Amino acid sequence: MCGSELQALPESVQRVARLLQDKGHPNAPVMLDDAARTAQQAADALGIAVGQIAKSIIFRRKSDDVAVLVIASGDRRVDEKKVEALVGKTGRADADFVRARTGYAIGGVPPLAHATPPVTLIDRELFRFEEIWAAAGHPHSVFRMAPADLEKLTGAPVADVAQVPAA
Repeated sequence: MCGSELQALPESVQRVARLLQDKGHPNAPVMLDDAARTAQQAADALGIAVGQIAKSIIFRRKSDDVAVLVIASGDRRVDEKKVEALVGKTGRADADFVRARTGYAIGGVPPLAHATPPVTLIDRELFRFEEIWAAAGHPHSVFRMAPADLEKLTGAPVADVAQVPAA
């Protein structure tokens, strides 16, 4: 992606695109026609399984008010008890907290390029897929990668943080 292509993107997406470019990631963010604020909306727009969406869930760690980012498979719910066992007690993060800590609005939070680096965990369930997609800083923008790329790009550990699906 060259400089002029970057200029056409919203500023929040430009930040993600620059970081991906700087890290040598081959897939630039793409803009979708419709908003993809939920994993289901993103999967529908891309024509893929909802599990292939790497959704960004932000929690607020109670001990120090640090953002905790859990990057989870779109078809799984995050088990807060599993997260707390790894990072300490957490609570809900409201929209103002998410924007202040990440620099992005809920519905477009990417797994990287945050205003303040969060404590990050990657849900191991994402590794069921060869290809996954994540938000790229805007509700209309996503980018593609392999789960191993996500691990390299974020430097985050892979953990069991999903609820066990009902049989």
